[in-house]
Amino acid sequence: MRKRLYILTLTMLLAFALPAVAQTSKIEQQKKVIANLERSIAREEKQLAQLKKNKASAEKQVASLTKQIEKRNALIRETTRQIKRLTAEVNASEMRLRSLGGQLTELEENVRVLVRSAYRNYRYQNHLTYLFSAKSFADMARRVAMLRVATEYRIAQIKQVSAVRSDVQAERNTLAKRREELSATKRRLDNQRTKLRADMAAAKKTVSQMSSKQQSVLRSKMEHEEKLNSAIKVLRKLTKGNKAGASFSANTTALNLPVAGGKVKRYKGNMAEIVGKEGAAVTSIYEGKVVDIKRNKVNNKYDIYIAHGEYITSYANLSAVSVAKNAIVKKGQRIGTIGSAVNISTMEMEYKIVFGIYAPSPDVKMSAANCFKK
Repeated sequence: MRKRLYILTLTMLLAFALPAVAQTSKIEQQKKVIANLERSIAREEKQLAQLKKNKASAEKQVASLTKQIEKRNALIRETTRQIKRLTAEVNASEMRLRSLGGQLTELEENVRVLVRSAYRNYRYQNHLTYLFSAKSFADMARRVAMLRVATEYRIAQIKQVSAVRSDVQAERNTLAKRREELSATKRRLDNQRTKLRADMAAAKKTVSQMSSKQQSVLRSKMEHEEKLNSAIKVLRKLTKGNKAGASFSANTTALNLPVAGGKVKRYKGNMAEIVGKEGAAVTSIYEGKVVDIKRNKVNNKYDIYIAHGEYITSYANLSAVSVAKNAIVKKGQRIGTIGSAVNISTMEMEYKIVFGIYAPSPDVKMSAANCFKK
């Protein structure tokens, strides 16, 4: 019975240990991501300090601050994920410690029972009496074997108690280490949030000192329009003869916004800036074929291009994608997740995508606003 209980307890411990190993691996991977972001921010801070020292233009300083704000927000998100994983590891470690403690108590009680039993046998029915009372040599050999098994079992149980005690101590050390790591990570998170507020205040102050025209020029430089337009020229060649979503036309209207629960912040010709909540799904406005997926090297966000017949829609500034290149998507199908961006006017973080629509011919001008008219 006790042996079966031990095996069951050991199985439970292994069940706890396997997820713990996977969790620890994720924590180590997260550390590398955080370290890379911290190095990148340190470079940005150095460049910004040099810009201020050289009295660079306000535009350059704001552009540098904006990149720094974006990266610091990414660091805060990754650090928050690290805290969640560390918290899960602390909880798992506490559970393993409780389980080991229960196993240790069980084993120690088992050893105490064995020792008391052995002591009673020694006092009232010693081994020699037990052996010489055998009815035959075969019976004596069987009793010798039984005594040997009982002795070996007691020794094994004592060793097991010692091993579990070591496991308990090791788990306590691991738990203490994880708790300290969790506290240190939370302190770093608070520090980054303080620096983020300072960056936002500095950028906002610099922007307020610029003229309206300068602000407009800066905003234009930071948008994706030029890159999107150049990409569309290449993609138009890939949409020739595309049948997926071929029923789309310039007269197609009353479509849903490509951001779940989103709203249009502004229209500008064939473009629309659409804001939403963190984690909001980005969906295809119509059935079609994914002709390309690009990753922006500056902000690490994704741009997705979908062909509807020979028309193209673009979805820029996605934090994640959930489709692959050449995939056929349905109307309203999720293609990714909304990404974060810095609002140049307020220096606050917001979540948005930049939507674009393009006709088969560059001579035909499309209006994004027409797509979503009810």
